[in-house]
Amino acid sequence: MKEKVVKTEEEWRGLLTPEQYRVAREKGTERPFTGEYYRNGDAGTYLCAACGAELFTSDAKFDSGCGWPSFYEPKEGDNVRTQLDTSHGMVRTEVLCGTCDSHLGHVFDDGPRPTGLRYCINSVVLKLKKDGGE
Repeated sequence: MKEKVVKTEEEWRGLLTPEQYRVAREKGTERPFTGEYYRNGDAGTYLCAACGAELFTSDAKFDSGCGWPSFYEPKEGDNVRTQLDTSHGMVRTEVLCGTCDSHLGHVFDDGPRPTGLRYCINSVVLKLKKDGGE
């Protein structure tokens, strides 16, 4: 595992856009169907916009119709972690970057095979490193 990335809230504010900060550090959500990567079909690896950790690959991306980029599994390794989220009167599983603890989205058990999972991730906290370049 990569070394944990730890920054002060002031450092995060200086590094991230206001929208990235709201989602990643304050556990916000971008509006559905508006994110840069929702309909993106380019091949590559999706990185954490906050720390650059490799999170998901385009091979695991699918169109779930939910309004956010969806993946059926994270990239190998421990750069993605989950925890219980009981906010807003719901019980969900929150998805976080395992390297910097940024909020990424939520995972649900209504995805396709082979995992049956749907990682519903906010575009604003992702950065796509396209295959063969940036």
